[in-house]
Amino acid sequence: MSGVIRNRWDGLRRYTAARLAGGRAGNAQTTEAQLRFQLDHARARDAVLHPLDTGRLAQDLQDSGLPVFTVQSAADNRALYLQRPDLGRRLRDTDHEVLATHKGTAEIAVAVVDGLSSIAVERHAAALLQRLLPQLREAGYSLAPLTLANQGRVALGDDIGEALGARLVLVLIGERPGLSSPDSLGIYLTYAPCPGRLDSERNCISNIRPPEGLDYQRAADTCLYLCRNALRRQLSGVRLKDDSLELAQAGSEQIPFFR
Repeated sequence: MSGVIRNRWDGLRRYTAARLAGGRAGNAQTTEAQLRFQLDHARARDAVLHPLDTGRLAQDLQDSGLPVFTVQSAADNRALYLQRPDLGRRLRDTDHEVLATHKGTAEIAVAVVDGLSSIAVERHAAALLQRLLPQLREAGYSLAPLTLANQGRVALGDDIGEALGARLVLVLIGERPGLSSPDSLGIYLTYAPCPGRLDSERNCISNIRPPEGLDYQRAADTCLYLCRNALRRQLSGVRLKDDSLELAQAGSEQIPFFR
């Protein structure tokens, strides 16, 4: 490309999607870099604004063996959701009442929430649950009905978990899209869910998006490890550490489920 001055670290771009060693044309970035930035920015915007197809996702989860409920936060639409984060943290009253009629004594409730990237949920949630749910059952845990939530934030799981009477809630949610990762899924784990829980009382498994990020099986294994220890120790958050990899490398018999 005429007039382009290549960066000597150009070869590093083979190992990362980060924006480095882009070179320059005069005192500006190259046309190629500018067009790539605009494309990635458009993909990130699409991830935020794309509505979650809860009907199709519910069909994909039919074989889960669990009832599936579709709910919505107190934010009625996407614009309000983006302007009022507080509304995305609680269920609308009618949906809270519906879930409360199914309140039981299940140990774990799983909520699938659109978050800031419904594209991440559509691409990864069903495939992840196909691995995670059987492992939770095999470990002997009772499961509440699955919940699919629109216009939700992480803390919406506190409302859902409390309504269903679960000891632990897992929130599978689309994470804030980056310019190189518009489809990253996260799992947030909270013991004794109830409104008012702090972020420091949660554990997070982030960047689930194979092949670029964490693969489904490793994410499921890590989640099972955290669930087991959260229920045993009756806590989650900063006092609950994921040391599963260290134990596995040491050959510990404490985690026979780790692959």
